[in-house]
Amino acid sequence: MQPSERRVIDLIVADPALVVESTAQELAERAAVARSTVIRACQSLGYRGYPQLRVALAAELAQQVEPAQDYGTSALGRIRSGIDTLAASLPQIASVLVESEVDEAVRCVVEARRVLVLASGLSAPLASDLAMRLTATGRPADVVADAIGQQIAARQLVAGDACLIVSGSGSNESSLKVARAAAQGGAVVIALTSFARSPLTELSDISLVIAPAATSFRRELEHSSRVAHAIFIEAFVDAVGSALGAESARVRGQVLEILSDNLAEADASRE
Repeated sequence: MQPSERRVIDLIVADPALVVESTAQELAERAAVARSTVIRACQSLGYRGYPQLRVALAAELAQQVEPAQDYGTSALGRIRSGIDTLAASLPQIASVLVESEVDEAVRCVVEARRVLVLASGLSAPLASDLAMRLTATGRPADVVADAIGQQIAARQLVAGDACLIVSGSGSNESSLKVARAAAQGGAVVIALTSFARSPLTELSDISLVIAPAATSFRRELEHSSRVAHAIFIEAFVDAVGSALGAESARVRGQVLEILSDNLAEADASRE
């Protein structure tokens, strides 16, 4: 093992919690080595790369008991504790959003020839929700569920199209492949994520960084809440609707008619 790799490993052992919250580049800077040295050090420890090391460290740290307000050990007590933790984080959702990035994202979505919304894992339901809401506000959007299908659809995008990718961690390999595929054709890649420095933001033209309900990368892995993203999506779609103006109002009127018809049918089925 090279001395430079040993310096990296010494940092990992000395402060694993800090390493979990650091990117490979940040760790390399702390150890005064190249990023490639960090990767080699991880491989020397038996991991495929740095992401796998971070996950392993997070899993080990998760075994430690974290102090929390005592609501008791009942199911309701645990629910109250979780709600309190979530509620405390909600005011920070927009704290790291950049106004110019948000404005540009809205403009791109409104003006795009085609909008494709993609996500994998726990973020997948958010992609479906975002695509449906955009369509219902007058901005038709497509969503593809299958991972390979996502890459095929993204690769067919061209300049003038927009690809919105939702990934809480910004490190999901399927989402990264989709981002590369969309970029190849010249589409604008818009990331909705919780971490400003992540592989996904490096591949994206526009990054909408939403402060997560989880307060760290470690907690993102342990709890993976998507509440902050769901709230942002609703507000973002409203902004798109406002930019669309009269067309959005027209489509929303049609949506209300459809909802009304379906509610009437549901009532009739009970008679």
